[in-house]
Amino acid sequence: MRTAAETTQVRRPSAVRALTTLLAVTAAATVVVELLNWWYAPEQEFGLAVRTGWAMLRSLGFLVLIGHVNRGRTVARPFGLILAVTTVFAVGRLVVPRQGVPPLPGLLGFGVLTALCVAVVALLYRSEAVGGHLVRHRKALVVEGGTISWRETAPKRPPVTGWLLTSRVAAFTYSPLMLVPALVAGGSILDGRLSAVPAVLFWIVAGIAVSYLVLFCTLFLMRGRAWARTMLVAVTLGVLAVDLPLCWWLLGLDGLVRDGGPLVAAAILALY
Repeated sequence: MRTAAETTQVRRPSAVRALTTLLAVTAAATVVVELLNWWYAPEQEFGLAVRTGWAMLRSLGFLVLIGHVNRGRTVARPFGLILAVTTVFAVGRLVVPRQGVPPLPGLLGFGVLTALCVAVVALLYRSEAVGGHLVRHRKALVVEGGTISWRETAPKRPPVTGWLLTSRVAAFTYSPLMLVPALVAGGSILDGRLSAVPAVLFWIVAGIAVSYLVLFCTLFLMRGRAWARTMLVAVTLGVLAVDLPLCWWLLGLDGLVRDGGPLVAAAILALY
């Protein structure tokens, strides 16, 4: 026979339930807006396909964020902020065509998606109920008293601020934000521009190398090492120095705005 205590379930705050619903709607809206942009695009070229596929992958990011929110993970706030900001940039760069006026359905969809992303950030950072819910840390294997258990463990590093977590998450976006335009530039090789092969290969290798550099310096950044902050600044400036000129040279002004803009936004958040 089950007791009343066994059947009682702790309900999440209404703000948390509203946030998870909002995230699901935002994930669906990301897919719908990208399909609209693809449908109304005057030229459905290779570069547009790569950028569209990358933008649509962000819908999976919102689903991952729902999991973090449901578990009450502290990482949900910085992850949600970076995801919302870069989603607006990723979708916005595809709404405006190279020539002519953006289609009305695309503009309306972009406006709705932007409003949803703003609402997500507002709930994450302005709601006291959501802030009180997002306090849990990751689970890990713990050996204690001769027994092994899988439970939540507080990190051994010193306490860190929310903006430091945001900086770390923003830095992790450097690599994909470099690799996407590098793949787009790879389309020029298919069009016979063989002189771009060394630059594209260097771009791809640099994008992969940045992921390891960021992983290394943020590992010590979270432990309060002063030199790690200097290293992250150097990595950020190096990323901008490599990516922006290559965007300008291989993709033109259009590529510099579409692909360099999101990277600059992530760099500003990381350095802030």
